[in-house]
Amino acid sequence: MSTYFGKIFICQVKLVKMDAIICKVKVNNWFKGITYRGINLKTVTIRKPDDMHIHLRQGESMKDYAEAAASVFARALVMPNTLPPVNSASAMTSYRREILDAVPGFKPLMTFKLYRGMGKDEVFSLKESGACTGKLYPAGATTNSDDGVRSWKEISEALSAMEESGLVLSIHGEKPESFCLDREKDYIPELYQILDNFPDLRVVFEHVSGREGVKAVLEGGGNLAATVTPQHLLFTLDDLLGGMLNPLLFCKPVVKTPYDREAVQEAVLSGSSKFFFGSDSAPHPENTKFARKGSAGCYNTHAAIPLITSFFEKNDKLDMLENFVSRFGAEFYQLELNSGSISIEKSPYKVPEKSGDAVPFMAGKELEWKVLI
Repeated sequence: MSTYFGKIFICQVKLVKMDAIICKVKVNNWFKGITYRGINLKTVTIRKPDDMHIHLRQGESMKDYAEAAASVFARALVMPNTLPPVNSASAMTSYRREILDAVPGFKPLMTFKLYRGMGKDEVFSLKESGACTGKLYPAGATTNSDDGVRSWKEISEALSAMEESGLVLSIHGEKPESFCLDREKDYIPELYQILDNFPDLRVVFEHVSGREGVKAVLEGGGNLAATVTPQHLLFTLDDLLGGMLNPLLFCKPVVKTPYDREAVQEAVLSGSSKFFFGSDSAPHPENTKFARKGSAGCYNTHAAIPLITSFFEKNDKLDMLENFVSRFGAEFYQLELNSGSISIEKSPYKVPEKSGDAVPFMAGKELEWKVLI
């Protein structure tokens, strides 16, 4: 268990060749290079994190995907682009029941898919049934989005009802008809139109991936935030196709240039609460992921927290890890913080070769940190 007391952080740590102790460490010198009685600290314990953007899919494999998420995360914001879509109170209630039956004790945060002409009564019904988010998919932007929205004006009544009822708008912020590296940038005018017309609506610009997107979020006011994925935080087009093609890294939006990655990293390391963790973990069956026309989606549930922990450690910012994965997202969604904790140990972790019918991102690779389950 870990708790902040002013500038003092009480943390449980596991020591090499020892059991455990409780120690006090100043936050601004928190982990890297810290020793206690000459022994390097090897384990960090943080408040149990949330994944504020995940795909659990449907059918038999959904149980595997949900169990993998529940082993690390207390809650996850579950995306609604299933077939058929989660776009009504009855569909959302049924989907939530399926998840809970598969993984008792896990808490799915439910979203619904906005559709053209959606009315306010349906939105109010979804709110009463426990929805916390409505998801805007531009038509054709990603998996199962052909029935998506061509303009925010097609859902203006629904957006007004969401604003009135305190629901959050989640946006896959890409303009599908643009060149693939420009799609996020070209969506920004639409984003700002939504913010201008619904000033009290909280909006999440999902999986921000480029410098222009980061700038838009920073300049967009207090009601605008963004999720950040491990892939857009750490990788570029070179990792996707600069050498051998890596289908496991193919996602939408695509990973971009080092210049864009730098902007995402700077935003996260700034400590701004506008940027918080959402994995966009999106599994696909092996036979569709590695097909001639491979599906877009990065199934990163197993690797996400080890990769992000390593990123903060390398930047001497491990004290920011808990805020990024456990606090900022919950606060933006106006949720209570989780009460449990997880421990992450600096020791080799091999990502599984298979999970359900999907191949995880970084499958078979050895990472520097592992979540103790």
